[in-house]
Formats: sequence, structure tokens, C-alpha cells
Amino acid sequence: MSQKLVTEAYVGGVWRGGRGGTFAVYDPATGAEIAQVADCSSQDVEEAIEAASEAYLIWRHTSVKERAALLYKIRDSLLANKDNLATTITRESGKPLGQSAGEVGFSASFFEWFAEEARRQYGETIPSSVASKRMVTIRQPVGVAALITPWNFPIAMMARKLAAALAAGCTCVIKPAEDTPLIALAFTKLCEDVGVPAGVINVVPCSRERVLEVGAALCDSPQVQVLSFTGSTAVGQWLYSRCGLTVKKLSLELGGDAPFIVFPTANLDLAIPGAMASKFRNTGQTCVSANRFFVHESLHDEFVSRLAAAMDTELKVGRGLDTGVNQGPLINQRQHDRLVKMVKETVAEGAQVVRGGTSMSGLYYPPTLLTGVTPAMTLAKNEIFGPVAIIMKFKTEEEVVKLSNHTRRGLAGYFYSNDVSQVWRVAEAMEVGMVGVNETLMSTCEAPFGGVKYSGIGKEGSKYGLDEYSSLKYICFGV
Repeated sequence: MSQKLVTEAYVGGVWRGGRGGTFAVYDPATGAEIAQVADCSSQDVEEAIEAASEAYLIWRHTSVKERAALLYKIRDSLLANKDNLATTITRESGKPLGQSAGEVGFSASFFEWFAEEARRQYGETIPSSVASKRMVTIRQPVGVAALITPWNFPIAMMARKLAAALAAGCTCVIKPAEDTPLIALAFTKLCEDVGVPAGVINVVPCSRERVLEVGAALCDSPQVQVLSFTGSTAVGQWLYSRCGLTVKKLSLELGGDAPFIVFPTANLDLAIPGAMASKFRNTGQTCVSANRFFVHESLHDEFVSRLAAAMDTELKVGRGLDTGVNQGPLINQRQHDRLVKMVKETVAEGAQVVRGGTSMSGLYYPPTLLTGVTPAMTLAKNEIFGPVAIIMKFKTEEEVVKLSNHTRRGLAGYFYSNDVSQVWRVAEAMEVGMVGVNETLMSTCEAPFGGVKYSGIGKEGSKYGLDEYSSLKYICFGV
């Protein structure tokens, strides 16, 4: 694969400009412009949907063995081009290079997984209560899939959706995040090079000014049968309501508010590394980041001391391309200003700053640790999406479970305990879609990813990931 940046839209197997001209993509680490990318309009989107619809007529009838073979080729190409792809991710997202390389490998795992699962889309034979009837079910692809992907894991989230959609027999129109379109286009070039047929994958990047226009075009099209989105709850709610008129399937992976609970029996030798990984990976810009730390009063002071020491020794802020850096910049000025404002408000409300808390130059923000936080404070009521850890004390299990569930979001939750009975009670009581018990790195292609409440609907990855892109058909035979 060429190292040259791809900047055009991809529609029906043709690289082309957008009717809106171009928009700039910037390096958040330096503020420098990286490239001018095609700015697509609703008309471009309609043409991409038409191309996907035409390709679907053929793609849906390819055998699962053929689809699997192509998914394996994509996996192999991702791994062969990992370094180039990782550099592109880091340049446009600011993510440390090692984390970007890990993301490419993670992306490849979904193409391998769904290449295998494509051959296991089994139907069922249903015992009939009537001797003259035979009943069976089969799985069929739903049609054209619209995939709207986020900036924080710009290739991994696209891979998780796209691999499942292609395996099921769907064709796709992808709208990448406006901050990180270059990796989506580089990946699409890779797919073209390995032989993905024209129209099966279409990519329509757009500027922030055209997001509503492009999003509306995807929602309003009756030719789009399923829409999958990863991003904020507010945008997810808008997409949900907009898709109602065309009654399409929806898969929404939205914002999180993950609790991280440290019970009295917790092993801090495990809990501290778990907290570091969960809070500071990708500079805290993940939907499953620990958002609210609840630490039992008997361990509070030791936990805070050890977490502060780990932050001092393990975290290095800087440009993601530089050696040893594991904390890059925030993605853009809006996110930076939002975090600065929330930290200032929380400190003004009475929280104590243990580490960080003051702005750095550019879009960088120092790893920050606050104690004395209460559930009523600003940071405790919002998804932080940055390198800020807030600590709250608790006394009883009943109290902390109630506090952890006191949120409209329910994506992930974590707790550390060596009390077996407590482990089962709390894991079942937490109102989230995913629970990490003495573990924070849960995401893997084999396991279902998704939340409850305002954190979304549907599951990605695992054997359930194909459900979003297939429909169950019941066939009744008279004999």
C-alpha cells in the first residue's frame, strides 16, 4: 500500500471529489494542516447509496466462502500495512503511535472473526404441532448499511461494523468522523487493492458544517436498511428519531459513564494498573473509560497515593509520534475547552487537586487527579472524555451500587473485589452492558460490545454482531 495520503471520496469504485469542495484535516499535536479532504454533500451520499444498492444485488448472492476469503485478505493487508496505517491514525487523532498500532491489530481481529462467523449463520428447524407443516428459519442480509464512525478509534470502530456487515452480505456507505477521515480512506484503498468489488464499500467524508446534511441523507433514504453509529448520546438520539420515518434497523453505541469501584477486599496491585489502563488509555478519550472512581473509605488514602505515584512515573505527555509518549493531545479545541471548564467548575465546587488540573499549551491537558468529589459536582455528572480521574469515598456495598447506577448511561462498569459472593451480587446489580471484575481491558472480537439505557442498543463483535446486519426469515412448508 502506498504511503501517499488518500483524500478523495470513494463511490461505486471511483475515487472522486465532493460537491462541497474540500475541508482541512489537522494534526491535534501541532495544529498543522495535514490534508484537504473531499467534502461530500447529500447528493454525493445519495449516489453512494445507489452504488451500494446496485452492488448489493450481486454481493448478497456471493457464497459465504467467497466473503470469508475476502475478509481474510483484508485482515492480512491490515497487518502487512500496520506501520503506515498507525502513523496516519496518530497524525490525525494525536493518539500515541503504539496505541495506534495496537488499534490496527485489533481491527484485523474482527475481519478474521467475522470471516469465520460468516460460515456459521445457521437457521433452525422448528418442530411443528401440525403434521402437515414443516417450519424453518434462515438468515439473510438486510441490505445497504450506513456506518457512521467516531474519531477516538477511527479504524477499529469501522472494522468492527464493516467486517460484520460484509460477512452478513450487506454493502456499505461509511461516513467517517470529520476529525479523522484519512484513516478511513487509507483503509478503503487497502480494500480496493485486495479486490473488494466496486460499490460494496463507499466512503463519503464531510466537514463539520455538512454533518447534519449527510447524516440526514443516510437516515432518510429508504434504500438504507440499517444504520450503525458510534458516538455521543445526543447525536445518537437525533439519529434514532430521524430514522423512525424509514423504520430501519439501528445499532447505536453511545456515551458511557463507567463506574470503577474498589471494595475493601480489592487487591491494589491489580486495581492500580487497572485504573491506569482504564482511565488514561487514548488520553481518556474512550467511551468505556472509568468515569467515576468509588473507593472504600478504608482504602481511599492508599489508593489515591498509589494512583498518583503511578501517574507520576508511567505517564508521558507529548506528540504521539515521539518515543515513549503515552498521553497525546485532546482531539480538538472544543473537547479541550469543555474539559478545562468542567475541571475548573469541579474545583470551585470543592474538589481538591492532587495532580494536574492546569492547562498546558495547545490541545494538551495534564493527567489530573481530583479527590473530595461528590456526585453533585460537575465532573461526576458528565462523561469526562479526558485524562481526569475523580475519586469519591463510599462506606457500604448497597450505597456504592446505588451511586454507580445513578446515571442515564450504562455502557461499561468495573469493580475490584476478592469476595466471591460480592462479585456475583455486584456484577448482576450493575446497570451496564459490560462488567469488568478485577479487569478493565474487556474489548475483544469474541465478546459482545454494547450498553443499556442511554448508552445505546444492539451489540457489536461476537457471534451477536451479525444480528445487526441480518434478518431472520421464517418459512412454513405445507407437505
